[in-house]
Amino acid sequence: MADDRPACRIARWDGDDLVVPVRVVPRAAGDAVLPEQDCLKVRLTAPPVDGRANEALCRVLGKLFGVPKSRVVVEQGAGSRTKRVRIVAPGRIPEYLRR
Repeated sequence: MADDRPACRIARWDGDDLVVPVRVVPRAAGDAVLPEQDCLKVRLTAPPVDGRANEALCRVLGKLFGVPKSRVVVEQGAGSRTKRVRIVAPGRIPEYLRR
């Protein structure tokens, strides 16, 4: 575990991974990530059908954290709008998540 990792509001470190609470808004006008007080609100154009919203979520968060989408794992809430997502060894942390 690296000691020079930035402290993150909202998210927590689990070893080298970052665990983030997420609230998904499917069928939005555009893809966007908005920090809220207790989670990340992720607006997705994808509908919540056949896992397409979860796939889009992994793609969007992968770009945000500088990792391939395969390193973004929906740990809890795959069928829900409220999810817990693990970012495996993130390449970067957005400034608005830092304390």
